[in-house]
Amino acid sequence: MKPVVCAIGTTEPWGAAGLGLDLRALIELGAQPVFAVAAVSAQDAGGVRALYALPVEVLRAQLDALSAAPIAAFRIGALPTVEHAREVGARLAAACVPSVYDPALAASGGGALTIGDAATIGDAESSGCAAGLAWSLVPYADIITPNLAEAELLLAQPVRDRVAMRAAACELHARGARAVLLKGGHLVGDSLDVLCDANGLREFSAPRLAGELRGTGCLLADALAVGLARGEPLFEVVTAAREYVRRKIEAGVTLGGMRLANGG
Repeated sequence: MKPVVCAIGTTEPWGAAGLGLDLRALIELGAQPVFAVAAVSAQDAGGVRALYALPVEVLRAQLDALSAAPIAAFRIGALPTVEHAREVGARLAAACVPSVYDPALAASGGGALTIGDAATIGDAESSGCAAGLAWSLVPYADIITPNLAEAELLLAQPVRDRVAMRAAACELHARGARAVLLKGGHLVGDSLDVLCDANGLREFSAPRLAGELRGTGCLLADALAVGLARGEPLFEVVTAAREYVRRKIEAGVTLGGMRLANGG
C-alpha cells in the first residue's frame, strides 16, 4: 500500500517548486499525496510577483478535512506567517508521525515567501521576522533541511564554508531541531550536505553536477518524507533522497527561462 504523505505549503504556477512540484514528486516516489494550501504565489524566472496568504481558518479547515486520511508523514514547505506556522506545528504535535520541514523563506529567483512582519529579517528569536516564523515550527519537525542562506538567517551568523556548515548544523540541533540536514549546494567544489542528529555529525559528498535546477529543496524534502513514511532509517533515507535529486538535476528541462524538474 502506498504511504500517504501530506504536503503543506505554497503554490507556484510553473510547478517548478512548491506544492505543484511536491505532488508530482510524491507520486513519482510511490506515495499517495494529500495537501493543504497555506498561500498562493505568482512566480517566474524573475522571482516572486505576488504572494497571498490564505486565512489561517482556511488552512485549519483543509487540515480538518484530512482528519480521516491515514497520513504516514508530513512535508512542510513555505508558510507565509507565524500564525500559519503555529497552526501547522500544532498539527504535527498531535499527529505523531514523521515530518520534514524545508524552511523556504525566499524563492530561488528572488522575493520573500513570507508576508507582513514575517517578511522582515531580524533577530532569530523574534516572532516578528522570517527566522522567528521558522523557529516556531522547528521543534515540531523530525528533520529540517535549510540551505546556507536559511541557516544564516536562523542563526543570525554567516555560514560560508564547510567548517561553518558543520558548526551550524550542530548549533541548529543543539537549539531544538531534532535532526538537521544542512544543504551546501551553493558552496564551491563537490556537493556537500551535513546531517546532525542524536547520532552525531555525518557528511554526504558527491561530485557537483553541471547546471542548476529549480525546486531541488522541494524534491529533497519530498524524498525524505516518503522514505520516513516507509519507516526507513534516516541515514539511508538521506542517501536515497540525495540520489533522487541528482537524477532529477541530470534530467531537467528548460522552460520559461528556468531549468525545471522533468515530470517523467
